[in-house]
Amino acid sequence: MTPTTHATVTDAVFAHAMAHDPAGPLITFYDDASGERTELSTITTANWAAKTANMIRDEFGLAPGDLLAVDLPAHWQTFAILLGAWWAGCEVVIGPSDGAAGAFCSLDRLEANDHGGEVAVAPLDPFAMAVPGLPIGVTDFGSAVRVHGDQFAPIVAGPLALAGRSTAETITAALDFAATADIGPGARIVSTRHWDTAERIVANLLSVTIAGGSLVQIANPDVSRLIDRAASEKATASLS
Repeated sequence: MTPTTHATVTDAVFAHAMAHDPAGPLITFYDDASGERTELSTITTANWAAKTANMIRDEFGLAPGDLLAVDLPAHWQTFAILLGAWWAGCEVVIGPSDGAAGAFCSLDRLEANDHGGEVAVAPLDPFAMAVPGLPIGVTDFGSAVRVHGDQFAPIVAGPLALAGRSTAETITAALDFAATADIGPGARIVSTRHWDTAERIVANLLSVTIAGGSLVQIANPDVSRLIDRAASEKATASLS
């Protein structure tokens, strides 16, 4: 598949959905261990991404081309953080990185990511509530992001987007995977796959959203419920 030129990976994610169904779900997140179900429309996802991009630029002081570590599980907040990072022009690396200018991580991964740069802890709960007891100098993502504007206009993309891949290379890789998995516009994909490497971000997240589909992501899946879950979400296919 030949990608249309987009300024950032984030613009590629939003392109089809904003044009065809901006109020429809872009990501639906389940956690079968906690009972959480959170659904974000394209418009709501864009607002979260914009707030995150503004936070990265204005609060973290990162600029296009800076390296940003994302050490988080598959979660709707992780999706918003990735989209915000690309809108801000950052190159994302998955997992801890000593060379990163900033990092977003979960509380249990804080020690691995606290190397002197800017660090934000994502709460990974349904309402992005504050994380209590954080050390001085560590940003609480759920609290900090809310004060930032929900509109963002990228000035320029950085030279790289994801673990050494350019924006065009990342988009092309996602579309190539989508083609092999028969994922296209309007697809509704149920997935239990992880996002813990750059390759898995491309295959298990971006392939769906850049191709014009929507994702139902299930954490801690109860396998006995997957068939019913797919039916209730009107899924067209699964990545499990």
